[in-house]
Amino acid sequence: MEAPPPLPNNTLYLNNLSDKLKRKRLQDSLRAVFKQFGDIIDILCWPKSLSRKGQAWVIFRETSSAIKALTSMQGFPFYDKPMRIQFARADSDLLAKQKGTFVPRPKKKPLDKVKKVKPVAAPIIVGGELRPAPINPESIPDNQPPHNILFVTNLPQEGII
Repeated sequence: MEAPPPLPNNTLYLNNLSDKLKRKRLQDSLRAVFKQFGDIIDILCWPKSLSRKGQAWVIFRETSSAIKALTSMQGFPFYDKPMRIQFARADSDLLAKQKGTFVPRPKKKPLDKVKKVKPVAAPIIVGGELRPAPINPESIPDNQPPHNILFVTNLPQEGII
């Protein structure tokens, strides 16, 4: 089920933008294209971020300016790619602060890209014989589900086929 389109507001969400442009050039180009519709408060874009590449938000002072810009510029070829424009899901934080309705969002915790691996004790060689490292029972977590694999160590040599 598709979500209903956002209600008209001062902020336009643009996507399908060229991801080859630097931030300053993208902002200046968008400002040049959209200034004909009204006063622009800010243009937000992060072309280096992979998750936000090819996207921008244009914040107008008036909602009527945003409506005119959306209807006039939908599909406009911007650096050889047709712009897709829609209203942002919510007012930008900049406008919310001006209106006094700003509510800070909880910060997202960054995902650890690399799992931290605890150092494992190395096997010990005693008298030319390789023995497994001693296991510290405190290092085994209690809240882990049981394994389906049984690890067996220190078997006598005559029992191995």
